[in-house]
Amino acid sequence: MFSDIPRPPSGRRRHLVWLLPVLWTVSLGLWGLSRQDSVWRDEAATWQVAGRSAGEIWHMLANVDAVHGLYYLLMHGLFEVFGASTTTLRLPSVLAVAAAAACVALVGRRLAGFWAGLGAGLALGLLPAVQFYLQEGRPYALVAAGATGATLLLVSLVSDRPGRDRPGRRTWPRWTAYGLAVLVCALLNWLSLLVLPAHAATLWWARAGRGVCGRWLLASGAAVAGALPLILFSRGQSDQVSWIPPLTWHMMIGPGILLAIGGLGAWADRWNRPRAGRLTTAAVGLPLLAVPQLGLIGLSLVQPLFLDRYVLFSMAGLALLIGAALGAAVRVTAPRFPRVAGLLVPGVVGVAVLALLPVELGKRAPASRVDDVLAVAGAVARLKHDGDAVLFVPAARRDTALVSPAAFTGLADIALARTPVASGTLKGEEADPARIRAALLAQERVLLVTDAAKVAKPSGSDRDKAKAAVLKERFRVVEDHQVRGRRVTVYERR
Repeated sequence: MFSDIPRPPSGRRRHLVWLLPVLWTVSLGLWGLSRQDSVWRDEAATWQVAGRSAGEIWHMLANVDAVHGLYYLLMHGLFEVFGASTTTLRLPSVLAVAAAAACVALVGRRLAGFWAGLGAGLALGLLPAVQFYLQEGRPYALVAAGATGATLLLVSLVSDRPGRDRPGRRTWPRWTAYGLAVLVCALLNWLSLLVLPAHAATLWWARAGRGVCGRWLLASGAAVAGALPLILFSRGQSDQVSWIPPLTWHMMIGPGILLAIGGLGAWADRWNRPRAGRLTTAAVGLPLLAVPQLGLIGLSLVQPLFLDRYVLFSMAGLALLIGAALGAAVRVTAPRFPRVAGLLVPGVVGVAVLALLPVELGKRAPASRVDDVLAVAGAVARLKHDGDAVLFVPAARRDTALVSPAAFTGLADIALARTPVASGTLKGEEADPARIRAALLAQERVLLVTDAAKVAKPSGSDRDKAKAAVLKERFRVVEDHQVRGRRVTVYERR
């Protein structure tokens, strides 16, 4: 029966299973990479920090965003070499997801054969959550690459069986690489350590021996120990995530749907012939999908932290299970319809591309993000007059001036007391309300940069209340422009 399964020529099969997903994912990532020259607020943080010197970044990390320190230093190096652009900002994420697709494909091939591996590798880049972060200037795609790389190493170690073909084979280099991969992921975002309980579940499912479990405990323990100083230090900056809403039932609908799809993939895996003893695609993919999601839900009951990007790497588990289902479909179809079986995986991928086309187009549009700091900078450049003042409400909207300083040349930032670089912060330190009021009363014309009405939230800051009060009492609106989630209002003295 299994001899009827269609296969590419054996000489090419080993390389095609990972090369095709890499080329496919890179193509998806390069498609619309600039998003019409838009950069949203999260990416603006990366952009403005990457433009600082290494010393200035280190100074900032003592006060804010220590959890992303390694990523900022990496992006600083890339900006120094290649210059600041949307391509430099996002291409690392594209390459990282491509690497993750290659690892997923190799895991699938090792556990369930060529078609399962190829289907898993091609599926990863099509998942809507992955589509979003595939073109995102943030560290989550890099974490996904590291986590899938660690999973590939674990699978190779667990599925190795001593025998005449590999007598006395040493495994410590791969265990060392496993620990380093987990550690680097944790230094990029320490919530990636949720991959470890997923791997523990895989070891339990596969009934791994004491030797394997002992080495895994040693490697994973070393990774946790290496990340512990960052975890403890960054907990002191937990105000950064205070905006995340508490967990609600409707927030768990998405994870529930993903787990249901993953369960179907695990069920379909029964039709795949096991290729690595007790280690199956279900034993690897289902824990990788479910455990990080459930773990983050559990943490969110203590402190709200539930954001899908923190466990983006769990989508590799879903891709593995989708690949297992496709591989099983090929096995079932091949005996009676061998030609159809050979076209099954590319056909399903083609149908998925067409079905998800609205999603794919939407993720590549500026409207897919809450705002665009570059578009509002262009509006400021058109509306400003030399000698005008500029205000930002809230102060975090100063990011547009930090990313596009040329657009603000000639404008006086009258609320700013210490620059972001000098204060070691992302948005700088503003003067007290009384000084802001006095400075504002001395102006004839003011540009206010804030959020568009649809996304604006009431500000409780005394400084922002002082700005709004003076503008309302002493100034009148002469122009008002809203563009891609941001707003520029021009005020003149009454």
